Amino acid sequence: MSSSKTVALTKITLAYLVALLVSAGLLWLPAIAELDPIWRAFMLDIAGTFVIFGFSVLYRNASTYDAYWSVAPVALALYWWMDSGADLSVRALLVLLMVCWWGGRLTYSWARGWTGFGHEDWRYVNLREQTGPAYPLVNLFGIHLFPTVQVFLGMLPVQLVLSAGDPSFTWLDGLALVVTAGAIWIEQKADHELHLFRKRDNPSREDVLNTGLWARSRHPNYFGEMSFWWGLFLFGLAVPTSLLEELSIADLQLWRGVGALSISVMFVFISLPMIEKRHRERRPAFDRLAAKNMVFLGSARRPDAD
Repeated sequence: MSSSKTVALTKITLAYLVALLVSAGLLWLPAIAELDPIWRAFMLDIAGTFVIFGFSVLYRNASTYDAYWSVAPVALALYWWMDSGADLSVRALLVLLMVCWWGGRLTYSWARGWTGFGHEDWRYVNLREQTGPAYPLVNLFGIHLFPTVQVFLGMLPVQLVLSAGDPSFTWLDGLALVVTAGAIWIEQKADHELHLFRKRDNPSREDVLNTGLWARSRHPNYFGEMSFWWGLFLFGLAVPTSLLEELSIADLQLWRGVGALSISVMFVFISLPMIEKRHRERRPAFDRLAAKNMVFLGSARRPDAD
């Protein structure tokens, strides 16, 4: 690791520590401490996002926020676990392990691929060029706050599981475990294959990754990411409905899948079309060589070379 990258990662780490300390400090305010656990966590999450936004402006690099996607869920899960006082059931333990595994792995993958403050996600660069004077607002609401809200919604099933203290373990929990662990494995394998592709000898920008999982999907990493959130939804669905009223969160029953749905919609209809357009502009052979399926894993058969 170069010294410049080490310095950059140190600055990022300090930024996140400050965000954590600010969020934790807000718990001393009566107005925050007296809130419902969900709204209290949401306010702390938003506060942390504003801190990271401040550092992204200071560092002049919106990618300062990128790790927030994988760091915040781990902090939320641990906070809800400690705050609930409920017994750590098998379901709750599995959810904690899945979130920590996913968050740690994804954060490591980001840190490994990020080269330092000289690099910023190309989508942020495009937004800055396209929006001009309005970019600070786009940066705050579009790049920082919007993903924070999405991820928070995706974590609502985790709050249900950790606050329920339900000792039961059903077939739905088993399905949730298979989906969630399988999603993390797919994402991990896809990211590793992408990392090796980027580090290959004699690379060309026109090359197309179409081996391994990338022969079955053009974006297997995104398939794994979306599947992870649906796995958390299944864990939340496994919480007995009778317990929701006892927790005074019966109204959230209808919201358990909103986060996973909104994240999937964002990826399929916004992020992936942008990425596909960029691939086609930079790689003339993309449509001919890339996997047929955009998201779902399918046959490794390639399109006709003709």
